[in-house]
Amino acid sequence: MMDLHLPADASTPRVTDRAFARLAEIADMTGAVKSLRVAVEGGGCSGFQYEIRLEDAAAEDDLVLEKDGQRVLVDPVSLPFLQNAVIDFTEELIGARFVIENPNASSSCGCGTSFSI
Repeated sequence: MMDLHLPADASTPRVTDRAFARLAEIADMTGAVKSLRVAVEGGGCSGFQYEIRLEDAAAEDDLVLEKDGQRVLVDPVSLPFLQNAVIDFTEELIGARFVIENPNASSSCGCGTSFSI
């Protein structure tokens, strides 16, 4: 069972405590607080792909999900594709990474970075 940080609107993406904790670890290692940007772009082997990167600041129209000073940003164009999605961090044998569990995706590729609706 995942611990989730629930935004005010239940259809907006949710972020696990594990993902926020990883952002805090990154800040501790680098000495700089960065926000995690989660975006959806056209492309990838399934039609859409996730872009996940660290950024210094939010744009004026971003949805900002925040806990304990850590922030996850979603732009308004990506938001409809991420309704009810869960943003998590996972550590597996193949590596550690942020992942998106997206109920809107009808299929996804094996790497988990692209999907179709």
